[in-house]
Amino acid sequence: MNKRPNLQAVHLELDQLYARSCRCHDSLGYPINLDLAFLEPLSRFLLFGFNNLGNPFEDNTFPLCSWAYEREVLDFVAKLYHFPVDQDYHGYITGGGSEANLQGLLVAREYYPNGILYFSQDSHYSVPKAAHLLRMSHHIVPSLNNGEIDYNALAEAILQYSNQPVILSLNIGTTMKGAIDSIDRIMEILAQTKTEHYYIHCDAALFGMMLPFLELDQVKYPDFRYPIQSLAISGHKFMGCPFPSGIILTRSIPEAKHIAYVDTLDTTISGSRNGHSPLILWYILQVKGEAGLKQEVQTCLSNAHYLYQQLKQHNYPCQLNPHSNIVLLKPPPRALSKKWDLAIEGDWAHIVVMQHVTRAQLDLFLADLLAL
Repeated sequence: MNKRPNLQAVHLELDQLYARSCRCHDSLGYPINLDLAFLEPLSRFLLFGFNNLGNPFEDNTFPLCSWAYEREVLDFVAKLYHFPVDQDYHGYITGGGSEANLQGLLVAREYYPNGILYFSQDSHYSVPKAAHLLRMSHHIVPSLNNGEIDYNALAEAILQYSNQPVILSLNIGTTMKGAIDSIDRIMEILAQTKTEHYYIHCDAALFGMMLPFLELDQVKYPDFRYPIQSLAISGHKFMGCPFPSGIILTRSIPEAKHIAYVDTLDTTISGSRNGHSPLILWYILQVKGEAGLKQEVQTCLSNAHYLYQQLKQHNYPCQLNPHSNIVLLKPPPRALSKKWDLAIEGDWAHIVVMQHVTRAQLDLFLADLLAL
């Protein structure tokens, strides 16, 4: 016979989890926006099982959904990235940045089944994973010291396989160093190597909702005025969706079958998709607007520059790429890295200065670091 549940123990466990979660506001090492109290009005929608099945551009028979909000989010990003108004785009809200990259590269593989995928050694781990899952021939290109792709090495690799189409996965902000691969340099290489058949996918997980809000003369990044074919952005990073989510836009729609019982085209990698994420992302855009997002970008970049200058002033080894909120530094001792949840890879740790990271918090970190 099953015992009656001990609800007091269950609630105690939840209280402990809540307390541990609150302490995560001191986390400095990961690109998550923890400044989310303004999402409270949406809590009532957790009582509904929103499920965005299939193609978001055609309504189907499932009633609990948020397709209209999903389309508005996609429209916002398409306009932000200057998608041609006389062309149709495809896309959807994914379960995360990895799925967004996988969808973009799936379209690339369908476009060029015999193409070779090129990406740098600083690319997110989801890119080689996608190559494995999609069984794509691929070539890993070395990176420059700042994290950008080595353009000379890329040109040499393309010439080595000059008889096959080129599929490029470019980093618009690398995970560890915040480096931006230059679209202009890439276009020069494609011209120099006389590459006619190519597909460019852009992984803009964190920076995708940051760079468009900088002044145009400050930064050069790919948008759809360039011949890029797909763009991936994470919704749970800068925007702050509390669920892992991603945004994928593509010029082409993948091959799809019609699913009769829900009356939709199966154009997405996942069948059932989180319907709360599009609603939350829509709400964030409505509440903050472009002006609010721009202010947050400026604050994060300003605080990152402040941290960088303080480290330099004390001769502590550090790096900061232009237009980045990711500050690299020599890894502190393990106890301090664990206290502040720093991400470490090889010879570097990094701090990602997100919306919840204040200068007062950075001063506390610096006091710990410089007391060593």
